[in-house]
Amino acid sequence: MNLLTQKFTTKHDTAPFNGITTEDFLPALKDGIAIARQEVDAIANNPEEPTFENTIEAMSYSGDVLERASSIFFNLHSAETNDEIQKIAVEISPLLSEFGNDVRLNTKLFGRVKAVFEAKDTLNLTPEQAMLLIKNYKSFSRNGANLPEDKKAKLREIDKELSKLSLQFGENVLAETHAYQLHITDEKDLSGLPEGAVEAAHELAKAEDKEGWIFTLDYPSYMPFVTYIDNRELRKQIAIAFGARAFKGNEHDNSEIVLQIVKLRHERANLLGYASHADFVLEERMAESPVKVKAFLNNLLDKARPAAQREFAELAAFAKELDGIETLEKWDGAYYSEKLKQKLFNLDDEKLKPYFKLENVLNGAFTIAGILFGLSFKEVQDIDKYHPDVTTYEVYDESSNLVAIFYADFFPRKGKRNGAWMTSYKSQYVKGGINERPHVSIVCNFTKPTATKPSLLTFNEVTTLFHEFGHALHGMLADTVYPSLSGTSVYWDFVELPSQVMENWCYEPEALELFARHYQTDEVIPIEYITKIKESASFQEGIATLRQLSFGLLDMGWHSEDPSGIANLKDFETTQFAATQLYPDVAENAMSTAFSHIFQGGYSSGYYSYKWAEVLDADAFEYFKEKGIFNKEVAKSFKDNVLSKGGTEHPMELYKRFRGQEPKPDALLKRAGLL
Repeated sequence: MNLLTQKFTTKHDTAPFNGITTEDFLPALKDGIAIARQEVDAIANNPEEPTFENTIEAMSYSGDVLERASSIFFNLHSAETNDEIQKIAVEISPLLSEFGNDVRLNTKLFGRVKAVFEAKDTLNLTPEQAMLLIKNYKSFSRNGANLPEDKKAKLREIDKELSKLSLQFGENVLAETHAYQLHITDEKDLSGLPEGAVEAAHELAKAEDKEGWIFTLDYPSYMPFVTYIDNRELRKQIAIAFGARAFKGNEHDNSEIVLQIVKLRHERANLLGYASHADFVLEERMAESPVKVKAFLNNLLDKARPAAQREFAELAAFAKELDGIETLEKWDGAYYSEKLKQKLFNLDDEKLKPYFKLENVLNGAFTIAGILFGLSFKEVQDIDKYHPDVTTYEVYDESSNLVAIFYADFFPRKGKRNGAWMTSYKSQYVKGGINERPHVSIVCNFTKPTATKPSLLTFNEVTTLFHEFGHALHGMLADTVYPSLSGTSVYWDFVELPSQVMENWCYEPEALELFARHYQTDEVIPIEYITKIKESASFQEGIATLRQLSFGLLDMGWHSEDPSGIANLKDFETTQFAATQLYPDVAENAMSTAFSHIFQGGYSSGYYSYKWAEVLDADAFEYFKEKGIFNKEVAKSFKDNVLSKGGTEHPMELYKRFRGQEPKPDALLKRAGLL
């Protein structure tokens, strides 16, 4: 019996990780496709007249077995992969892509959807039902339902190929990340590195039966190295290795894959009647068009560039004065920034880390969610986990109703991709009068506890935890009828609002006092440290903004024009980065070959949305600050109009209902010190 295709009998219907083997996945996913196919066929061939209920609603609740099995599988593919799982992903991805196309290109089914869509004004639908209908109709029309048969066949080919290429891209980046180690045996080469990072590197070496210290391209190892190591040659070595991932002309090189992906995306968009992939994507975004996105990015660029150039000149002068550095290189940036920050603010991560023990920070996020949204988190041991590092929680509201199941997975390991993300194992929805509650997870890569120290976070990791927790709240507080509109199922340039707004509490004394306590003495973080955190928040914000804008502009470069003339990836990047470049170029490095957000994740033509959402989050938090950062009424309005609503209405309408007006960029520019 395959657990993945049965109704789960676990507590709260949670994923039965302990009973699942890797061998279960392929048959379960194939069975899931077969079951979903039968459900879709039954809807398409229903002899009754098409209605909202027997067509649109029926489709919304179909495919449940496939949805759960694939969410478990692909979450493990990101957080706990192995060779077997990767092989299955290669085999199953084209099948899933083909099934998706079978649904969207099903003429009978589309006929029913179109009939309901054309009668929409007579149906007396709720706003959520109207949105479900529009999204359903668009998912067909935007994916080729109105195309002639030969073009539908071409679309299928393209989608199959794209799903394979994007998977291959991600596996190449993972392989390249894990293939590199910097093995140090001479202790003097560790000069400058904080004790915690030294200890972690030693434990890594010990785990591999080696002497000395091992450093890798995983962020918790790589970032302290390039930020603190005094030996410039070693910083250069590891930085070049990081920037050369999947750009070395070996079997894991992604250069050709990137060119294939962008060409296929463009061809697909043209086939559907759009000028470019960006035009296709942005039709379903708040930003609406590539023209608007470029105007938005270039407007911010005009404001940020002078500040960035000033900051860069200051940094270069500082490095020259301190160490006689003639040309500031990419591997110098983090190192001298940290030194300058210490000089200006007398504040560094090593001073702050003792106040940010992981468990305390997590409890701080829980406490703040309690004050704002009435939630409480109870750690439980009787819910299956996919790895011993994972912790599991039941989340309750003020009336002791179960709101969600929450998983947290914080440490790097082999088989887990870099970075941080929120994901879901089960969506929230209402069916048969029962409000099914969501199962939400956050996955990060923080420094592991060592023999002598707990996991102590850098301030950047603190904001990362709050960021992912903001996404998790969006998932946990969902209260919609249909699963496809629930939680984070919103326009992509709106999805970062709940996550980015949560980061703001990390800078506020009232919030920090709740959780920033010294892990040994339990002393609350000194107020002068808090003041310095706030003062230093806009330190080199011009450089940071320019960096984000460079990624957004590169993404638009790949996706808003016809890419057929691009022969060389590196040359293309150089052109795209011209307006944002500060450091000299590194010939061995490329950004795109490891730009997983846009070539493996869902951010193609959407990387601008981080900055777009910053405008929203700064504007939203300004409202909290006006009324008090723990103001219950503002929090309730944010919960009722944003967090619980998912994608049931247009995001701008939801935002205006919360804020009373459209967002203005002034709050962001003020916060960033760019006004």
